[in-house]
Amino acid sequence: MATVSAGALKPNGNFNPPPSQFRSVISSESDSEFPAEPERYVLYIHYGCPWAHRANVVYRLNRLQPLIAFSAVSIHRDPDIGWTLNGTSGSDSIDPFYDFKYFRQLYEKAAPDYKGPYSVPVLWDRKRRRSGEILRMLSTSFDAFLEPQYREANKPVGGLLPDHLRGEIDDLNTWVQSNVSYGTYKCGMAKIQEDYDNAMTRLYESLDRLEKNLDGRKYSFGDHTTEADVRLYTTMVRYDIAYATIFNCNWKIIRYDYPNLHKWLRQLYWEVDDEAKGAFKGTTHFDTVSLAPNHHLVIPARLPMLLILKFMEGYANAAAGQKLVPWGSKVPIMPWDE
Repeated sequence: MATVSAGALKPNGNFNPPPSQFRSVISSESDSEFPAEPERYVLYIHYGCPWAHRANVVYRLNRLQPLIAFSAVSIHRDPDIGWTLNGTSGSDSIDPFYDFKYFRQLYEKAAPDYKGPYSVPVLWDRKRRRSGEILRMLSTSFDAFLEPQYREANKPVGGLLPDHLRGEIDDLNTWVQSNVSYGTYKCGMAKIQEDYDNAMTRLYESLDRLEKNLDGRKYSFGDHTTEADVRLYTTMVRYDIAYATIFNCNWKIIRYDYPNLHKWLRQLYWEVDDEAKGAFKGTTHFDTVSLAPNHHLVIPARLPMLLILKFMEGYANAAAGQKLVPWGSKVPIMPWDE
């Protein structure tokens, strides 16, 4: 769950998180201010946050583990201090490089006077203490250090961002971000019926458009995954289990009402194609039982297993007036049975 506050929802129902203050770029050029170098950078994520999840997918799609260090913060978020590192929910017990216990300390190391959200993902430069635009830097900047078969230029049709599709992918990404990724939050954080109705109308018009776009297509732009699929995936894989239950995006759900989107989602999650191996299912953590944020709950003995989704509490905190943490769906994603 990203660091999102109700203040990001404007009175007119628009959801506008504040822009990042750190927007430097890592480049493959040797004279760059932030050159691509092995073992120089660290990717920080939160397993529940869909925006951090995108970065983790590309990190693993491009086999960057030997080149870029990795650290995860806990699902636990102090309302005053922010995300913690305490060894729970797959997080590090302490920052692996600076011994920090709170994620905000990383921001304060980069800018002691920083005032703003302490959000993930962050791509941290251990030499110069900066973060920046992450997804595309992970896609291509480190190609020179990878085995040839993993380089973007050598992947089918040009990898995640083929030159001949760049404009269309950029347009779709911008539209998805505003209408779908943020659209779910606009529904969940609405405080009056009119804002909720407007947000729901726009969200489901957008889902209908995505469903139609996938008619006769395997992925958003054909037979291979692109950056557009990565960006949309991290919202869609949370839809039925979190957004439908917590954010009241429940007029229609993916598994029953959108057959094209449902097939597309399962193809990615179950990593049907070799090019997706280890990047989608392997980075989706809703199958982890985590009672830490709800330690007061008693699991009924008659239940074989209670799936407390590790990111559910964060969504409940973000939702307007949400007091309970729903269990979510018993089956978080349907099997691949095509």
